[in-house]
Amino acid sequence: MTTSMLVRDVMTSPSPMVKQGSDLGEVVKTLLKHGVFGLPVVNDLHELVGFVSEQDCIHSVLVSSYHCEGSPSVDDVMSREVLAVEANSSIIDLAQQMGKNKPKSYPVTEDGKLIGLVTRSAILESLWDNRTSCDLPNSKL
Repeated sequence: MTTSMLVRDVMTSPSPMVKQGSDLGEVVKTLLKHGVFGLPVVNDLHELVGFVSEQDCIHSVLVSSYHCEGSPSVDDVMSREVLAVEANSSIIDLAQQMGKNKPKSYPVTEDGKLIGLVTRSAILESLWDNRTSCDLPNSKL
């Protein structure tokens, strides 16, 4: 197995994301458009300031629609403690971290700026592609 594959090799870039202060409706539209489970939240300097998941949105939309209240902003529902990963991190290390933590996707940063998004699916696909090389003839030489 190769240990040199990096997160930057399997991440989606540019990352789907939303800006801090965005209306929750924009967040929901972006989640659905990109088919992701969560989105990084960035400030005007493109620095990662939070993460918002489908689960965060569902509760908030349920409450605001039930009470016919105005739409909240992403700031009201996002998590400010974000599990992010550096672009030059090993996917092996990230796979081990994903086994311990529950996020389905991780924002990818470089010098504090958002540059991508990596999903469990992308890591699984990469690991499986690498694993299949173990089954090739002469691969154990």
